[in-house]
Amino acid sequence: MAEGTDVVLVGYFSSKQKDFAELMETAAQQATNHGARVVGRIVQRRGVSDGGAKKIALPYSSRTLLSYGKVREVAALCEQTNADAALFLSTLTERQHRVLTGMLGCPAVSLADVMAAG
Repeated sequence: MAEGTDVVLVGYFSSKQKDFAELMETAAQQATNHGARVVGRIVQRRGVSDGGAKKIALPYSSRTLLSYGKVREVAALCEQTNADAALFLSTLTERQHRVLTGMLGCPAVSLADVMAAG
């Protein structure tokens, strides 16, 4: 990630994941260590509902990972903060990367890809 890149950090967590705030903080530090500047944060938590226990580890959408409403929130925050990218804690599929990049108006990248790039 280029030095000085402004990013919105996006986390997707099961409601069973109690340490999500700590994971977001760790991810923000990792992004900062790789030259990014975190200008916003958004978390999507998947709750437990009747029959939902089997789906809790799955994305809301195979296309976008997040719910449609949350994607709109991320897009709005990216626009408000003039973010250069949306940085997802979750690994994105090629399809999710492509669809989210189109919907957000800026590149959607996963933290794992940033870490692998060194």
